[in-house]
Amino acid sequence: MPYQGTGPALNDLVGGQVDYMCDQIVNLTPQIQAGSIKAYGIATEKRSPALPDVPTTKEGGLPEFQVSAWNAMFAPKGTPGEIVTKLNAALGKALDDESTRKRLLDLGADLPDKAGRSPEALQSWWRARSSAGARC
Repeated sequence: MPYQGTGPALNDLVGGQVDYMCDQIVNLTPQIQAGSIKAYGIATEKRSPALPDVPTTKEGGLPEFQVSAWNAMFAPKGTPGEIVTKLNAALGKALDDESTRKRLLDLGADLPDKAGRSPEALQSWWRARSSAGARC
């Protein structure tokens, strides 16, 4: 059944109108932890520290079902380097904030280390994924 986002789908799942949905861990962790919904598997290589009792899809017999959601900040081509540096510094400051880090980790987010946050690291990651044929 198609939905216009997580909110309506989750409302129907909690309300019993649908039996199953797939979504990002950060959208569902609070409901799973509260027992409002049950998680049958997480489609990542390793179990999530936020939901350590939820098996991976590989453990559940679906080794090919691997999904990762990610977020990145992009700027238009030709953006001056000093602007990119300022944006990257602001993002790094936010990701270094203890309350922000704790909240994201509690929701199951996988945060990059400081070296993995540079524009060069993002460009390298993007090129590797694109050349491997990954759908982004």
